[in-house]
Amino acid sequence: MSGPATAPGADTVSAVVRQWHVVRPDLDTGPMEIIGRVNRCAALLQQAEDAPLRRAGLSRPEFDVLGALRRTGHELTPSELARETFSSGAAVTKRLKVLTERGLVERRSDTRDRRVAHLRLTDAGRDLVDTIMPEQLAYERAVLAALDGERQGELAELLGELLSRLEGHSQALRT
Repeated sequence: MSGPATAPGADTVSAVVRQWHVVRPDLDTGPMEIIGRVNRCAALLQQAEDAPLRRAGLSRPEFDVLGALRRTGHELTPSELARETFSSGAAVTKRLKVLTERGLVERRSDTRDRRVAHLRLTDAGRDLVDTIMPEQLAYERAVLAALDGERQGELAELLGELLSRLEGHSQALRT
């Protein structure tokens, strides 16, 4: 196998790579061994959902909105929230409707332009984020426990480098 060293048969991507090597031994499956594993990890993490969020009746995207409002420490407009959460405006609008109905977010109109909304956490929203965040981090720590601290650091650094390059070249990759 080309690409990163992996234990043979250690995961589903290994099986896919072996199948490709049988029918197309000329293909360099190295990229698949990385991208396939990143995609598979993301899918499994999403399938498992986030236990603390699920207990609070929140989806990950809803918690991302709450987290953005909490970590920035000030009011945000819906378009700013869309940028902060890497979401479309329509998706943010839908999430804000749910979170507002639950009493976790409140909106106020801009004094100069009534079309502009400013959003902030309610006390209940802030308390919920402050309660869930330590639990969520503990859950994520448990998910990563299979890797020791040094390996986690290496993985975070490598993924950060890849993400930075992808974000810097995202427009070029689409053309």
